[in-house]
Amino acid sequence: MDLHLPLDRPAGRLAAQLADGLRAAVRDGRLRPGARLPSTRDLAADLDVSRGVVVTAYEQLVAEGFVVSRQGDGTRVAPAPAVRPAPESRSEAHRRALRLAAGTEAGPADPPGISYDLRPGKPDLAAFPRDRWAATLRDVLRELPHSALNYPDPAGVPELRTELAAHLARVRAAVADPAALVVTAGVAQMLATVPRILIEEGHRLLAVEDPLGHHQIPMIRATGVELTGVPVDEEGIDVDALARTRARAVLVTPAHQFPTGVVLSPRRRAALIDWARDVDALIIEDDYDGEFRYDRDPVGCLQGLAPERVLLAGSVSKALSPALRLGWAVAPPWLAVRLRAARGLYDLGSPVLDQHVLARLIAGGEYSRHLRLMRRTYRDRRDAFVAALGEHLPEVRVHGVSAGLHAYAELPGDCDEDAVVAGAATLGVAVEGVAPMHVGRPGPPAIVVGYARLTESRIAEAVGLLTRAVAAARPGARGDLRRA
Repeated sequence: MDLHLPLDRPAGRLAAQLADGLRAAVRDGRLRPGARLPSTRDLAADLDVSRGVVVTAYEQLVAEGFVVSRQGDGTRVAPAPAVRPAPESRSEAHRRALRLAAGTEAGPADPPGISYDLRPGKPDLAAFPRDRWAATLRDVLRELPHSALNYPDPAGVPELRTELAAHLARVRAAVADPAALVVTAGVAQMLATVPRILIEEGHRLLAVEDPLGHHQIPMIRATGVELTGVPVDEEGIDVDALARTRARAVLVTPAHQFPTGVVLSPRRRAALIDWARDVDALIIEDDYDGEFRYDRDPVGCLQGLAPERVLLAGSVSKALSPALRLGWAVAPPWLAVRLRAARGLYDLGSPVLDQHVLARLIAGGEYSRHLRLMRRTYRDRRDAFVAALGEHLPEVRVHGVSAGLHAYAELPGDCDEDAVVAGAATLGVAVEGVAPMHVGRPGPPAIVVGYARLTESRIAEAVGLLTRAVAAARPGARGDLRRA
């Protein structure tokens, strides 16, 4: 099998290069569904690399759903279900004025009396690259022609869309065409807009993961769409349960589910795409924490497997700062047209200067370097949190993979979740309970902890105080924090 898999050995990351080459071979048809790949030993010999390089590449593609591996049958290209073309339009709605409402992603202000803010969803704001951003902004102001200071293309300035498309293809394995990419005011604007478009296309129901971030629940409900929660387990969203709903659209966070922290398994990825094609559905992929995986290379996005069925959304809110209000949506062509029209009708697009600054930071490699730095920082802080829990609260179970800016900590079954949150706040530690994040069914008591903004030593101090709050919330303690 001549796959033409050139490797740039001086550039390093051979496993990632090999995975990219095999992924491209599947997409362009050189590797057809069901085709058997060489054994790891044979391919390693052919390419003159260690067997571990091939094993890592194969594991990455299995996780992304491009290939399947079965004992006794080797590794084969995943079967491709029949693809029906996505409709360009299902109604006359997009010839009418779009009825949109403004959305917000702003989090609550820091509560008084809190010394250790462990609420999730916030990056380390002190790490924002102020000097690099300011220097690039000066360059933009000096070099940008006067004509570029006019109202922008509502979909985003071409320079940023081009750089984002290349970046997403490179680091998230997305199928990203700049023409199908719309710059948004964070993921929040997408969540406030797409459900309204779906309603005009005849949808009344949107399936969401249960639990789901509690800031998103009222934001989505404000669009008028009805929500139905679908359970999440250790493999991600339960696709069988999804299929039992009447929904033909679903919002998922496959890279690192919020709040449980699980990654959508290869089996569920394939099943989810099969479901979307079978019922003519849209998958909205919030690429939450997609670039912050610590135990291995990030799993490629779901959109790369079925771009005709998946809208991929992301932002720089966690990577840089939520203050920038810069995000993106890579959508099927019919939906990209609608999103662009919505931006033009209601807010005329995102700030031009910030878009040019971000485009240059991506093009020059500064954005990727910042991500690498923050991955190391957040990995150390997550490790410190898990270690402190293991020492002080071994009965608390941390769910999910080593990734992202938050951890899901399941409390002992006899623990009062609300009492833990309230007791921690009394001691100066802010955490969030999971109960408000359930759309329908209740779950076991748990808290969500964001560790991104505290140093390792302060995280350990906060866990020490959290230990007292957990002890006081158990039977017999009667809420006495001093006794605990």
